[in-house]
Amino acid sequence: MQMDEVARRGLVLLGCGKMGSAMLAGWLDGGLPKTSVTVLDPKPSDWLQNQGIRLNEDLPEDPAIVLVAVKPQMMGDALPSMQAKGNGTTLFVSVAAGTPISRFEDALGEKTPIVRAMPNTPSAIGRGITAIIGNAHATAEQVDLAEELLKAVGQVVRLESEDQMDGVTAVSGSGPAYVFHLIETMAKAGEEQGLSSELALRLASATVAGAGALADGSNEHPGKLRENVTSPNGTTQAALDVLMNETDGFPVLLSRALKAAADRSRELANG
Repeated sequence: MQMDEVARRGLVLLGCGKMGSAMLAGWLDGGLPKTSVTVLDPKPSDWLQNQGIRLNEDLPEDPAIVLVAVKPQMMGDALPSMQAKGNGTTLFVSVAAGTPISRFEDALGEKTPIVRAMPNTPSAIGRGITAIIGNAHATAEQVDLAEELLKAVGQVVRLESEDQMDGVTAVSGSGPAYVFHLIETMAKAGEEQGLSSELALRLASATVAGAGALADGSNEHPGKLRENVTSPNGTTQAALDVLMNETDGFPVLLSRALKAAADRSRELANG
């Protein structure tokens, strides 16, 4: 199954908030015909209403794919309306956090092809990373299709088992918030060293963004990149002696934080 079959059979986007809009923009830019896209959204944005897609119209009889992008708490209302498309050749792809594949199988039918995906918020600017895992009824071609669609908003990685999704949630799903908090705290600490709030925030934001881009584009391990910046007994080393302290530094703090996120992800998945 390739994108031409999606164009022929149709794609349904269930929910079109920020994540759904980012994906839709990517697909349309990639050449997916507007008439092949049906979006169901109770409160469509002005942008969505001006895209020329099929908005809140009857669904195609046998769409190639239904992408579920509603908030997890709205899932109970959204899935029953899709039941007629289950147990068939329509692939369901979910980007809803904390909703396991089993819940889709219960609502749609156990033979329904399903791919669960975990994108993150930088997807809104095409710099996301999404982890995917298919169920037993999702064919290799269908998982390939899900990957192709999700590449519209960034990188895609495949998991070996659904159990890994809790770790993914802790690292990349929730991870942008950790980085935003790092920027906040770096800026605040800069103010304490005599910088204005505006200057400290600009320096912190640009430094984190630049370092992230450097790490993402480099073939070197981030540990090596860190060493490259660190002169023996210099200023960076003085700071790292604090940050890398195994009693109260980053290693122990981030380990606790990610465990808390993963544990909460497991709780949500278990209802």
